[in-house]
Amino acid sequence: MIIVYNFGSQYAHLIARRIREMGVHAIIVPHHTRARTIKKLKPDALIFSGGPASTWSTSALLPDPDLFKLNIPMLGICYGQQVLAEMLGGEVVPGRAAEYGKETVFIDDFSGLFKGLKGKEHVWFSHGDAVEVVPKGFKVTARTRICPVAAIENHEKKRFGVQFHPEVEHTEQGMTIIRNFLRMTRPKKDWKMNDVSRQLIKRVRKQVKKQGVIMAISGGVDSLVTAAIMKQAVPKHLYLILIDNGLMRSGEVELIKEYYQNAGFPHFEVVDASPLFLRALRDVTDPEQKRRKIGHTFMHVFDTKAKELKKYKRIRFLAQGTIYPDRIAGTHTPLAAIKHNRHHIIRSEKMKLKIIEPLAEFYKDEVRVLGRQLKLPKEKIERHPFPGPGLAIRIVGEVTKDRLEMLRSADDIFVHELKKAKRYQKIWQAFAVLIPVRTVGVMDDYRTLDFIISLRAVNSKDGITADWVRLPPGLMETVSNRIINEVKGVNRVVYDVSQKPPSTIEYE
Repeated sequence: MIIVYNFGSQYAHLIARRIREMGVHAIIVPHHTRARTIKKLKPDALIFSGGPASTWSTSALLPDPDLFKLNIPMLGICYGQQVLAEMLGGEVVPGRAAEYGKETVFIDDFSGLFKGLKGKEHVWFSHGDAVEVVPKGFKVTARTRICPVAAIENHEKKRFGVQFHPEVEHTEQGMTIIRNFLRMTRPKKDWKMNDVSRQLIKRVRKQVKKQGVIMAISGGVDSLVTAAIMKQAVPKHLYLILIDNGLMRSGEVELIKEYYQNAGFPHFEVVDASPLFLRALRDVTDPEQKRRKIGHTFMHVFDTKAKELKKYKRIRFLAQGTIYPDRIAGTHTPLAAIKHNRHHIIRSEKMKLKIIEPLAEFYKDEVRVLGRQLKLPKEKIERHPFPGPGLAIRIVGEVTKDRLEMLRSADDIFVHELKKAKRYQKIWQAFAVLIPVRTVGVMDDYRTLDFIISLRAVNSKDGITADWVRLPPGLMETVSNRIINEVKGVNRVVYDVSQKPPSTIEYE
């Protein structure tokens, strides 16, 4: 096992993902996890993630000093390198060598992390602070044009640090660097997805027995795979609820309903709550407030329905499609947020149900593997991700019924043309965004002041980093013409060519 210490990095999960890709089990723990806890877990190595803090500030996030007495191999990444340096007697200084984005690193030593690499490599930086004084026993192994300490190593103690991010795809030889670290720590390769679905079904069946399980479903792959596992584990005692919040894509509710009914789920119900959600979102423009309103409304509707079912069913469990990135370890940083509605459901005291999350240890691509093991339809497993708050966060500003209809129509056109061009399955995520800013246009010799549709298409493995897709100009022209001609209230279409980072995939 490799343990990743999370110091609030947006890439902490990406580090664990990369390690799992190499067949090694990796878990993430908060930065304050005590050394005695780590000792009991008996990890092969520790990795310190990056983070937004500064080691020299009063609000610095620092690990338990006793970790360094455990004689466990360590790798510090970005802020993690600064933590290693600061706590082992070195010195970190603010703002002298800030680097953001792709840079060239010059390698001076090829015996450790950089074995098999060239003298110059392209890597991804995101830091303002830097190590100035290297701890005793360490040597500098790489540098950039403005950062003299881009990597440090202590071979005797098996402690390493890099100021850049080897876990992101923008670091071209990042996987080689991580693989070299694992080679020096020699962990057991025991993370395999073979036959995992059968083990999960067996575990759920043992836990639930013949008691009832309730689950709110969506059209997403996490929800589908969870429901499939629960169906095989407790086929007669699973109660599925689809809450129609009015924020789904065109025809979504009908498609979900048709699939679950045809797939043989005996207890399935749709609750139309779209008027409630629209009322809750009236005059709301702040993205975080949107999410809160949607979460609270969801819980109100779900609680009400669950109470009805509990009157005459032996429901004791609440199943959720939570996956590993949803369980962001608390770090007291702005990134320590709980995704979707998980936080609201777990804290709902009205439910008095035990939580069951069969996918809680898996990443999105691993969930798709489980879906294939369960023989679920390919088009369902490979469907593009869709956010929990739905189209509400793809409308910049206030959500109204008219704006939802505009966005649905534009999004439907975009997806339809991608599928027609046989591009949809080659893209990780594609969607439209409504920007309700009036821009000038001309139609039938009349001046118009209508809204903007922004199209977004990205490729990614897990949504943690992403690059925009280079779509053919002819396809873009077709999509643009159709949207402007067919969607009333839109007179301009733009294409988003930003990467994540520094942007995010979604707009809110």
